[in-house]
Amino acid sequence: MAAKPDVIVVGAGILGAWTAFFLRQQGARTRLLDAWEPGHLRATSSDESRVLRCGYGERRLYTRWAWEALALWKHWQQAWGVELFHRVGVLWLHETENEFATASLAALAGENIPVERLTLGEFGRRFPQISPAGVGVAYLEPEAGVLSARRAVRTVVKEFVAAGGEFHLGRVEPPSHTNGARLEEIKLADGTRLAAGSFVFACGPWLPQLFPDELGDFIRVTRQEVFYFGVPPGDARFSAGQMPAWLLGNYYGIPALAGRGLKMAEDEVGPPFDPDTGDRTPSNAVAQRVRAQLGLRFPALKDAPLLEARVCQYESTADGHLLLDHHPARENVWLVGGGSGHSFKLAPKVGSVVASAATGAVTELPPELRLRPRTPSGARPTLSN
Repeated sequence: MAAKPDVIVVGAGILGAWTAFFLRQQGARTRLLDAWEPGHLRATSSDESRVLRCGYGERRLYTRWAWEALALWKHWQQAWGVELFHRVGVLWLHETENEFATASLAALAGENIPVERLTLGEFGRRFPQISPAGVGVAYLEPEAGVLSARRAVRTVVKEFVAAGGEFHLGRVEPPSHTNGARLEEIKLADGTRLAAGSFVFACGPWLPQLFPDELGDFIRVTRQEVFYFGVPPGDARFSAGQMPAWLLGNYYGIPALAGRGLKMAEDEVGPPFDPDTGDRTPSNAVAQRVRAQLGLRFPALKDAPLLEARVCQYESTADGHLLLDHHPARENVWLVGGGSGHSFKLAPKVGSVVASAATGAVTELPPELRLRPRTPSGARPTLSN
């Protein structure tokens, strides 16, 4: 009987957590490492909520993977008895007809994913709390919704440990560049050395720090800000259940969930950011732009109090595609990241694929996710969130 593989997963964000969980499901002896506790505030996977939608324009790989990921989110939350996904729908708003909207509608229909094209009259009747100003195209993904982000990360790690996995705190140092086709061990900042048969590095914004030669110019880490606004007392119009998540241009929003207020953010790529030492004080300039959009899109909330604001980060590739590939010189090392602001929803699907690749069950991976030269692909709204 073949021995079960030993795998170390570095990074307990949502991609690393799901990868470790599925490795255990496949029988691998798995150790998950992170410098801090799961869901810590420096992580890209922190914050309270994320959008789960399937519209991706012509990039049908992500449409399929998002739909498959949704099924996995629903399956495992039922198995674990904890609500992680909230089916509130996702409303796409566009100023005019455009290639992305047309391609998304075609892809959703082609994959048999429910989608409703709304006339502006229907949009106004169904969602009167949302202003139609500047909207020319509206469609709704009724099966889509919102994920409880921090709760999800902690839950997946908890269930990984319950299934026999090991979680350890420890900061990993950049792997050595000694010759050889395989990595034999990693070293922690305290001097501990850990050996394994395979390694998965799913470190979010720290991935370029661990592999500066390979990823220093490949993944750009940037500062991003999100804001939570208070809704009127006794007014459920802006809460999950009566309002969907929505996206329009470079802004997106999530209905009030778990008492956190209505979330809104600007999806412009921010300045370079250090996840360890970067100042996480929100900026007045971004706050003012977001508030202006809040008043435009939700007139009843134009004077809503700001309840909370947070600074996180994106780690983006030039074309917005994820990174899922072998290390170019180490056959037993997998590099997973480049989330580009849209990977959270895909995590259980990505984790299952990475786990199968790391154990040899899958040998062919989507070529667009490989470590290769990439060129900018255009506007971010086609991919983010």
